[in-house]
Amino acid sequence: MFQEQLSEFVRVQAERFAVPGAAVGVLSGGRETYVSHGVTNLSNPQPVDEHTLFHLASVSKSFTATALMRLVAEGKVDLDAPVRRYVPELRLADEGTAATITVLNLLNHTAGLDWNLIDDGMGDRSLTGLVAKLSELPLIAPPGARPSYSQAGYNLVGRIIEKVTGLPFEQAMAALVLEPVGLTDTVYGLAEVMLRKFAVGHNFGDDGEARLARPWGAFKEGARADNPGGGLASSVSDLLRWARFHLGDGGGVLPAPALHRMREQTVALRASTLGDGFGVCWFLHDLDGVQAFGHGGSGNGQFAELLIVPEHDVAVVALANAGPDGYLLNQSVVRWVLEHHLGIVQREPEPVPYDEERARQVAGHYEIDAMNLDIATDGTRLTLAVGIKPEIRAASDEEMPPDYPAAAIGLLPGDGDEYVITEGGLAGQRGYFSRADDGTVTGVDLAGRLFGRATQRV
Repeated sequence: MFQEQLSEFVRVQAERFAVPGAAVGVLSGGRETYVSHGVTNLSNPQPVDEHTLFHLASVSKSFTATALMRLVAEGKVDLDAPVRRYVPELRLADEGTAATITVLNLLNHTAGLDWNLIDDGMGDRSLTGLVAKLSELPLIAPPGARPSYSQAGYNLVGRIIEKVTGLPFEQAMAALVLEPVGLTDTVYGLAEVMLRKFAVGHNFGDDGEARLARPWGAFKEGARADNPGGGLASSVSDLLRWARFHLGDGGGVLPAPALHRMREQTVALRASTLGDGFGVCWFLHDLDGVQAFGHGGSGNGQFAELLIVPEHDVAVVALANAGPDGYLLNQSVVRWVLEHHLGIVQREPEPVPYDEERARQVAGHYEIDAMNLDIATDGTRLTLAVGIKPEIRAASDEEMPPDYPAAAIGLLPGDGDEYVITEGGLAGQRGYFSRADDGTVTGVDLAGRLFGRATQRV
């Protein structure tokens, strides 16, 4: 009965959000339930099933962090050691930061690194090449001062793994994690993906038509630097195996204390859709008193979501191949399973009425290295728009995901610095505004990333 109800829910939601293909898996008490909907590709359709590969994007970070924790358990890496112990050639925009950031700072996003370096398609596109260019990456805070989600930080973790093992990152991951856990459909690189059935991403243009997303996932020709932070492809069946591993005792791959340490809070998060805090990589959630952990990922026309609820021995996986509303589909599936299987109801926060004075304080232009974020008011409501910088689009010969157009946001009760997006492809996302000592708004957090106010940016 549960599978039939879940299947019908996925069908209705996929049609509602115009998602061509979706794969869902639920692990409960050791039993696996799979639901698949639609096709891999609108141009060359094959039915999606539990073995279809999707691009995991940032869910990949959970694998990278687990491999690193195995090296910690083996005494080869110290979480509190400076990164330079393992990557002595590291140079950043500030020498003091380069000398003091620790391995744990990278794993819980407190290193103070901006989102990522822009891949210009030139030069050395390996992890060695990435490290050589990290001095160009802006710094947003001193190490340990605050969390801000960083792809570059996780790619640097990948270089630590290379240096410590003496292996290319992908080979090290296979030896440390993928093969021991039995993840036969979890792979890096198009050469491996193309040997299996895989889903293709889709993006919707201004005309409402779905177009194939190019390039596929993060797999640009010759580029490996983003593999630690977002390069894996996998299936819903392999992701349930991954969840089963993290619900267990480490299976001889990782000692149970080290495995369980990953879900212990290392830093709190404020007003974040990502969760209530970071463990070692994992987003931590308090679901009405029930503790859970997981990770999400967003790629080019593909979205992935993994949530694990250890006290109920439950895990949920949702994969979708359309943007931007694949994210909304995945979130709705997770909420449905929590409510109908565990009786946990997630309630959306209720914004306060529009306040002109507060609206004018936060309205402005914000940015990170690759993206612009604009908050505007027309005197009746606040809106948020976010997208890739035009100059980056113009300089690239590759297609990129569409921007998120202006959508309504509401300020939440309290000091007025927390908000929730109430419509559009980012509906339900929460964040907050940062202020200087004099009360001036200096930045805004969205999806765990700090966007600095352009006129204030250091």
